[in-house]
Amino acid sequence: MVTDKIRVLDIIEQTMADGPGFRTAIYCAGCLHHCKGCHNPQSWDMNGGKWMSVDDLFDLIVSDSMSDVTFSGGDPFYQVDAFTALAKRIKEETDKTIWCWTGFTIEEIQADPHMAQLLQYLDVLVDGPFILEQRDTQLLFRGSPNQRIIYLKGKPDDTIPGTVPLVPLR
Repeated sequence: MVTDKIRVLDIIEQTMADGPGFRTAIYCAGCLHHCKGCHNPQSWDMNGGKWMSVDDLFDLIVSDSMSDVTFSGGDPFYQVDAFTALAKRIKEETDKTIWCWTGFTIEEIQADPHMAQLLQYLDVLVDGPFILEQRDTQLLFRGSPNQRIIYLKGKPDDTIPGTVPLVPLR
């Protein structure tokens, strides 16, 4: 398991499509969910993208004082050790929020202590696989209604339809 590097497919700076406000979005490579109709199937390759160090990613993130952070992909939970290291550093050294998209449900993540380590550093988790047959282009920050916007810290923002209350961490 690699803890100091992340396979990165792309980085989008000052995006407003990956959570509220300006965000630095880290799109990782690697996803085994293979959701039919995925908007980013090029991210499925577990050996895709390029290696970037956690330190270099952190430096890029803090260089933009206006943007919060998004982890997407691919699926960051397939590189949970390195994403946990990055998220821990972000939380210890900045006041930035972190949103994370995953094809796993929070229940699956909580049932696996190895994956669950990342949850303590996230502010919001958007969970669940994209289901093409349920696609809804009117939803904010998700593609199908089975996907939940889960606030892990703080209060849910009622201006984002589809949010759900805090799911207690075990």
